[in-house]
Amino acid sequence: HKSAHLVNNPTTSYNPFPTYKFTGPLRPEYPLSPRREVPADIPRPDYADAPGGASKQEQTYGNAQIVAMSADEIEKMRVVCRLGREILDIAARALRVGITTDEIDRIVHEATIERRAYPSPLNYYQFPKSVCTSVNEVICHGIPDQRKLQDGDIVNIDISLYRDGFHADLNKTYFVGNVDAKSKKLVKTTRECLQKAIEMVKPGVLYRDLGSAIEKHARDNGFSVVRTYSGHGVGKMFHSAPNVPHYAKNKAIGVMKPGHVFTIEPMINEGSYNDQTWRDNWTAVTVDGKRSAQFEHAILVTETGYEVLTCRLPSSPKSQLKDL
Repeated sequence: HKSAHLVNNPTTSYNPFPTYKFTGPLRPEYPLSPRREVPADIPRPDYADAPGGASKQEQTYGNAQIVAMSADEIEKMRVVCRLGREILDIAARALRVGITTDEIDRIVHEATIERRAYPSPLNYYQFPKSVCTSVNEVICHGIPDQRKLQDGDIVNIDISLYRDGFHADLNKTYFVGNVDAKSKKLVKTTRECLQKAIEMVKPGVLYRDLGSAIEKHARDNGFSVVRTYSGHGVGKMFHSAPNVPHYAKNKAIGVMKPGHVFTIEPMINEGSYNDQTWRDNWTAVTVDGKRSAQFEHAILVTETGYEVLTCRLPSSPKSQLKDL
């Protein structure tokens, strides 16, 4: 009983990788909480119970043709993406100095199953949690743990869920308490990079061209663009074609057509664009320990332009960037 109690309310946390040379001040704080359960009657993606968390569907079809969705499929995507936005907003309202990223994971997990959906990250290639929480120098794929958010942190919350056969995917970087001017500029610039790319979307545009707009705006503001991680097709699979790099002069294949649905999710760094991964095999961090920000939307290509499927709702909390 005592050990179970400790995991749920750990009084003693520890760094699981004491010999790893961390690039910045952030440290993991274990133990991780026990795996959260998903009710058996909620439909699951193919990797949810697969050994190693591998998606056979993605491995078979993921990099094949870019799929143009039917009207019925697009409607299902609209629904799941709206639910994703609701969940992100619930997590955002809970953010405060002193909350742990594990508590954010609990909130996201519960909001997801309340909506009869499966949290897509859970067991995806053995990711242990239902949301990615990426703090300060973490670029992406941060694992929720016992660390309390501190005044001045920035945190990205990346929500993905699976419902009615389709995945949604979106993320946003938030300020925790009083954030310094440089971090505010980084986060604001990252959001602007996403917007510049979104505004290019229409039939006939090459996927590879989005990176030029993103990288130019990042560089003009003194920042760099992560090259290791890209946007991607999303729908029946969590990740599929097209591949959508965020840097200039990339070699991505494909031309936008009506019915394509994909993410744009630039990760912008204060210093070097290079990344490395913690020994949990997930947490990607900047090599110099400087901060990184990210924003992500799921975009539908329409006949005349685009529709942001994961856009703000009338009930969404006011943007922290509004007054900057």
